[in-house]
Amino acid sequence: MMQYRKFGKLDWQPSALGFGAMRLPTTADGKIDEAAATAMIHYAFDHGVNYIDTAYPYHGGESEHVVGRALKGYRDRVRLATKLPCWLVKEPADFDRYLNEQLSKLQQDYIDFYLLHALNKDRWAELDKLDVLKWAEGALADGRIRHLGFSFHDDLAAFKTIVDAYDWTFCQIQHNYMDINNQAGTAGLRYAAAKGLAVVIMEPILGGRLVNPPQPVQDLWATAPAPRGAAEWALQWLWNQPEVSVVLSGMSTMQQVVENVASAARSGVGQLAAGELAIVDKVRAKYDELCPIPCTKCQYCMPCPNGVNIPRNFEALNGGVMYDKIDSARDFYTRWIPEPERASACIQCRECESKCPQGILISQWMPIVHAVLGEGEPWDACMRPQ
Repeated sequence: MMQYRKFGKLDWQPSALGFGAMRLPTTADGKIDEAAATAMIHYAFDHGVNYIDTAYPYHGGESEHVVGRALKGYRDRVRLATKLPCWLVKEPADFDRYLNEQLSKLQQDYIDFYLLHALNKDRWAELDKLDVLKWAEGALADGRIRHLGFSFHDDLAAFKTIVDAYDWTFCQIQHNYMDINNQAGTAGLRYAAAKGLAVVIMEPILGGRLVNPPQPVQDLWATAPAPRGAAEWALQWLWNQPEVSVVLSGMSTMQQVVENVASAARSGVGQLAAGELAIVDKVRAKYDELCPIPCTKCQYCMPCPNGVNIPRNFEALNGGVMYDKIDSARDFYTRWIPEPERASACIQCRECESKCPQGILISQWMPIVHAVLGEGEPWDACMRPQ
């Protein structure tokens, strides 16, 4: 039976598992396989999931259309969340334009949970200049949105600034057992919850990187008294924490939906024993051991005089090696790092190296990053800096 949890100050309980509509199944031409996606969504709803999350840009703008059609017949028992594409807002009139477009795509008169999407320090400052909160108060008053929140990607200081800026109902953060000190982190989770915000979790399995782990990690999971798959370990670790309101999973297959629904039914605060939590800590430490470049993303090496985003490039390679997901790292490198910021733009000037607290030989690593991620060279064949 589905488990339900506290959602901040609201007199409403969300299902432990929320349906994230960012990674719906697709056909050969890249379009959403609507029949398969709808069957998955309806299975989740029929088994107690009562929170679905989408956003303006997901699946090239088509996710909201599909979610809106899938909600027919279920709207009275499911809460809907979607997000304002903040990076597209250039003037105050854009707030209404995008919200009204989203309502039309979703075929809804109102949205239960509306988020300012992907806030960071700079984006928040831009929206604040455009009086986003004054606009949002109007949208709350006229009923087009029921509750206001934000999703977030930046550091803890920026997170606290945004949390303190308004009486938000909820926030959405990236969190998992590897990200306890990354972005908002565990400290941010607890900070927001202490302020009365519901906290929605995204990337609980780090975009799939925590599934099918390398053998050293599998060996550690095998020492647990209760057998669990790697994905369930990640989910249960989150559900074990009272500050977590709902965990979103961007599911792509019916099997994932079935497994995650079953896992949610087994969830609860305080379910993991101390010995099990110790195994999670060992797994985190093992992943860290597998990390080839000791970059802490402190940014001391930045700005690069030639425009290379040094921490971002290291993040891509480290993720591919640590999680044994080199193909995913290559996709990340080409899709999410603009070409002028890639490792290939490094001219080995070494200006960055004297600034790096970790003593990383950045000028020697950059050609390796590009060879593996940009040119398809096998990681095992690369000679690493000594």
